[in-house]
Amino acid sequence: MRGAGARLRVGISGWRYEPWRNVFYPPGLAQARELDFASRAVPTIEINGSFYSLQRPKSYQEWYDATPEDFVFSHKGNRFITHMRRLREPAPSLANVFASGVLALREKLGPFLWQLPPNFQFDAETIEGFLAALPHDTEAALEMARRHEPRMEGRAYLEIDRKRPLRHALEIRHESFNDAAFVKLLRKYKVALVVADTAGKWPDFEDVTADFVYLRLHGEKELYAGGYTDEALDDWARRIRAWSTGGQPDGARLISGAAPPRRASRDVYCYFDNDIKVHAPFDARRLLARLDAEDGLAPLIDPRPDPRQDSR
Repeated sequence: MRGAGARLRVGISGWRYEPWRNVFYPPGLAQARELDFASRAVPTIEINGSFYSLQRPKSYQEWYDATPEDFVFSHKGNRFITHMRRLREPAPSLANVFASGVLALREKLGPFLWQLPPNFQFDAETIEGFLAALPHDTEAALEMARRHEPRMEGRAYLEIDRKRPLRHALEIRHESFNDAAFVKLLRKYKVALVVADTAGKWPDFEDVTADFVYLRLHGEKELYAGGYTDEALDDWARRIRAWSTGGQPDGARLISGAAPPRRASRDVYCYFDNDIKVHAPFDARRLLARLDAEDGLAPLIDPRPDPRQDSR
């Protein structure tokens, strides 16, 4: 069950992990074909190499060509902006991101994820300056990309096929964001607050602040490593159904008492980041099954003797 018109996309954060070979990836599969395989097992993948360094147009074009026509990538923002510049004067660095080739993903480009470091405390002026700089369609992103820094000359991609909407989500990791002013800013700029399950390590607020919801499931009991129990996945499916039908789940952990604007439906993007022990792709498929959202995906066999042994 979902709201009319809502899209539910559940996938994985990244796809190139050595422990996944011969487990998620079949024996003998060439590394160059791992994205082909993964993008037919789940309907969306979070690009996380872009967090560590600017990628190149050739890579984005190859990723576009390797994936099915209805596939969607989310794109993790560069850490130079979030962790080094700490969101200060973001325009030049944002221009480099949008010039790096990401616009070559065209209709397969989903939300942008911006993850703040754990020691980043809420500062309304800094946050608003960053949110106000984010482009919300590809025409605005292209105009920003054209103002890239000189170091991008010769490796910039400055094309779009047409005007498309762009979405942004912000992941916070400091308790100081437990401030209604923060939620108000996100709603003003239509940026989603990332709902993050971090095994209790960081705040896990669930305020709805945009026309979509963005989830990152880093691990139920062990960060980046623990698998999800059937009971936990049942609960996440319940929450996703509530968000997708325009509501909020019972028991949601909220910062603000102000309700979000009413909607008949909301798209939901959910990414499993518990990748160390190869849980992520299989947990994603188990959640997709609970949401009746596996249509069109390739069959996936879990070869592990006890898929949930680390979560018991």
